[in-house]
Amino acid sequence: MKHLRALAVKSLASLVLLYVILGLMYDMSFTNVFLISLVLGLASYVIGDLFLLPKTNNTIATLADFGLAFMIIWILGESLTYGESLLIASLISAAGIALFEYFFHKYVAGNVLEDGGRDYQNTNYRYQTEAAEELYPIKPDVKSEEDTK
Repeated sequence: MKHLRALAVKSLASLVLLYVILGLMYDMSFTNVFLISLVLGLASYVIGDLFLLPKTNNTIATLADFGLAFMIIWILGESLTYGESLLIASLISAAGIALFEYFFHKYVAGNVLEDGGRDYQNTNYRYQTEAAEELYPIKPDVKSEEDTK
């Protein structure tokens, strides 16, 4: 139930944000904006919120969501519409989505994920190399200076 609520909030917020930017500013139809926000919402929730956020931190997950949003908006926008390029519109939309995702990740980490999404954050790696007294191994067929005295 927590995942459905989070997915609904994410889908609604991305739909509103993308409609304001793509629909009102760049005259994209509502059906195209709805389809883009549906694909973007599902992909970024699975990849960014459920896979990357528990293993990394909020900044890395937000940057990954920016790249994912840019690629999905640009590719789907170009394939669904005709006319001028949507490169600038995709960058502006991805920046808006990334700003929303920064705050949404805090909500997901605190309310949806177990352990606050900190599975990998508090690992305490203590590596130690093997140490020995001798620097070189003594072979039985080779005599050292100590053996000759």
